[in-house]
Amino acid sequence: MSKKLVVGKQFPKFNLVVDRDKRISEKSFLKRKTIIFIYPKNNTGGCTKECVDFSRLIKDFETLNISIYGLSKDTILSHKKFIKKYSLKIKLISDPSAELITQVGAWVQKTMYGKKCMGSERTTFILNENNQITHIWTKVRVTGHAEEVLKACKNLIKEDNK
Repeated sequence: MSKKLVVGKQFPKFNLVVDRDKRISEKSFLKRKTIIFIYPKNNTGGCTKECVDFSRLIKDFETLNISIYGLSKDTILSHKKFIKKYSLKIKLISDPSAELITQVGAWVQKTMYGKKCMGSERTTFILNENNQITHIWTKVRVTGHAEEVLKACKNLIKEDNK
């Protein structure tokens, strides 16, 4: 079990595949603010809503020069089908072994129907241009979350411009 990351720490090193069949690493995030949101599973109610909400706001984030990545244990094939089905505009990273999800402290014990199991805890990070964590949301409630992250990004940009 890993320790949870905290604001001010560096985002961990990783090397995974993004939905466009390209390898991606923490170096891909340098020189641009980045949002990484961890969600449990493609094609489930809350996860679909979260991905659709971030996609709906993609132009607002792009105007701020901010990249958005969803991260789950789903396979690349599953991500591609999910993107097509819902016309998603965000990039999705596949972490089938939960390696990065574990490193960031979002692989947790859950209780479903009275049975304990391991799973992804809905978590969102904002990283600055040096991959330093500026914001963390854990146990995310989906409704209004994408808007809340956008607001935090706008405030971050204002602070940077002071």
